[in-house]
Amino acid sequence: MRSTLIMTAAFALFASTAFAQHSDKERQEDIQRHRAMAVAHEAAAKCLEARKDEKACYAELAQACKGLAIGKHCGLRHAH
Repeated sequence: MRSTLIMTAAFALFASTAFAQHSDKERQEDIQRHRAMAVAHEAAAKCLEARKDEKACYAELAQACKGLAIGKHCGLRHAH
């Protein structure tokens, strides 16, 4: 019972922060960050299209995305 109450409180806290409105400045920063990630992903796609080594392409992607997104694939995960 106590763990259910704790989980409910944790979810309520998460939900209240996850759906909070961003200021105009934060929104513009998010837009710029997504555009920068899109450029980095487009470069990675072109690298792979050129039949370059996958590890090299992903290393370039990681470098281009440093500070932009979480994870080694610039915030994007897909199935392989």
